[in-house]
Amino acid sequence: MSANLAWDDFRLIKAIADHDGLTGAAAALGVNHSTVFRRLGQIEEQLGLPLFERRKTGYVATTAGAEMTELAARMEEDVTAFGRRLAGRDVAPSGEVRVTTTDTLFLNLLLPIFVAFRETHPAIRLDIVIGNQTLNLSRRDADVAIRASDSPGETLIGRRLATLNWAVYGRVQDALSDDEIADPTALFRRDWVTLGDQLGYVKAARHVRDHVAPERIALKTSAVLGLTEAVEQGLGIGPLPCFIADQRPALTRLTQPDPEFSTGLWILTHPDIRNAPRVRAFMEFVGGELAKRRGLIEGGS
Repeated sequence: MSANLAWDDFRLIKAIADHDGLTGAAAALGVNHSTVFRRLGQIEEQLGLPLFERRKTGYVATTAGAEMTELAARMEEDVTAFGRRLAGRDVAPSGEVRVTTTDTLFLNLLLPIFVAFRETHPAIRLDIVIGNQTLNLSRRDADVAIRASDSPGETLIGRRLATLNWAVYGRVQDALSDDEIADPTALFRRDWVTLGDQLGYVKAARHVRDHVAPERIALKTSAVLGLTEAVEQGLGIGPLPCFIADQRPALTRLTQPDPEFSTGLWILTHPDIRNAPRVRAFMEFVGGELAKRRGLIEGGS
């Protein structure tokens, strides 16, 4: 190949392939549409062959375009891996640690621990990314993940801190009746609140869907925090994480923690940065503090 291609050329071709066209590629690269169009034409002219077929549905890579895209992906991963290795050579616990977790864990469990961590390590700054989606630690979307999962990822390292248990809760004034004590299935005749379809994969949500008639479900929500508030307001009973509901005096357990609802609570990082002082300090401190709260997380006394 006589063409003298630069790394940016490979990035541009990969962006077009990833987004099926010029508009999405331009947005991803932070340039305008005409720049992508012009540069693609120049690259194809240099190579002497087309890299994409122009179709009504978008741009489809030719064999050459697919090869460039695959090579660009490998180059991108090599650059990312190099950055991870450099990050692992920090000499002091300072800098920024980017942490991904959920809003429920952040507000009900982690925030006081983060306060204590900052008091102990004031040179380390925290960037907390809230969301139910799983960020890619291999691509440095985050340095550390604190998540509830039964399959945390084979390429990550860390430890399982506890079993995150759920139980069915209601208001204190709506405690079990004699009939419900004798026959727990009678609870299914009450009004319920549950997680919505967006979180239908959560074990507790599947349990409600499988056992409670649709007309008895008073409310569905995509937020566990909202679910707790709904039970507290009297909209219905429902499954809640013990570490949230047990801290609400207005709520009471109607069932014992159900192993069918439980998931592991993990703290995870990528092997390449596990020994970075700032990451190691965070993992050890936060992991230790969460382990102290194992009773709360698991719904113990």
